[in-house]
Amino acid sequence: MRKVKEFSGITENILAFKEEVADANKITFAGMPGVCSPFAELFAYAVRDKESVFVTGLDLSTARKVELTPQGMQFSEDADPHADVVALLGGLTLPKANIKTEDVNETVSKILKKDGKLLGLCYNKMFQNAGWDKEIEFDCIINGNLEGFVLKK
Repeated sequence: MRKVKEFSGITENILAFKEEVADANKITFAGMPGVCSPFAELFAYAVRDKESVFVTGLDLSTARKVELTPQGMQFSEDADPHADVVALLGGLTLPKANIKTEDVNETVSKILKKDGKLLGLCYNKMFQNAGWDKEIEFDCIINGNLEGFVLKK
């Protein structure tokens, strides 16, 4: 894979995602609860005109619609995870998740529609650091780098 764009900040991160899914009707996010689910809600909000689904880990039986409510994006009823875009979230690479790339590839093959797009959404090069970029056929990885500081009185 080659770098085709640079960005800074969460707004440009979200805009890069919106560009990649512009032609999609439906996006299925796969990630870990608590760690990835808020990011799935955030990215789904950015494309709230499209159908979004969240799958916990790789367990397709957990597929839930991501819908706009007065409180923001929320997981709701059961959903069909088949989609034009599958977006894997970086938390899947965490050792605690105990997920193997072979299982990821198998799950993606079950739910990604023909001619669909496989995205990786992560921070601090999680997919590269875990070696997943070598074992999974991503069409695109959108990586943001988190930098920060703490100020005190």
